Amino acid sequence: MELHADLSHRALLDTSALAWMPSPMAGVERRLLDRRGGEVARATSIVRYAPGSRFERHVHGGGEEILVLDGVFQDEQGSYPAGSWLRNPPGSVHRPWSEVGCTIWVKTGHLPATLGPDGSEA
Repeated sequence: MELHADLSHRALLDTSALAWMPSPMAGVERRLLDRRGGEVARATSIVRYAPGSRFERHVHGGGEEILVLDGVFQDEQGSYPAGSWLRNPPGSVHRPWSEVGCTIWVKTGHLPATLGPDGSEA
């Protein structure tokens, strides 16, 4: 799937007007902002977890960034209330859930596999 995948072009969306789409897991829905690839992709999405929903354990080969917009997002490392920002490096693994429900902004597959000591791609 390719959706706003050409990074050399400007993209603008009214995210509140986008339909919620089901994910592979019950209770987890997404609004796709950009995507290049299938279920494992370089992608930016707004993701909504219904209370008590969870996602299967999975690997982020290209890393992941998350900003919690509302509610509380959780994984094996802890609980993250609204305003929390997380960056999971390439190759990281987790099984996220939300006991109370949450909405997050998430970007996956965009981080380089290795960085040099100065933060540039090695």
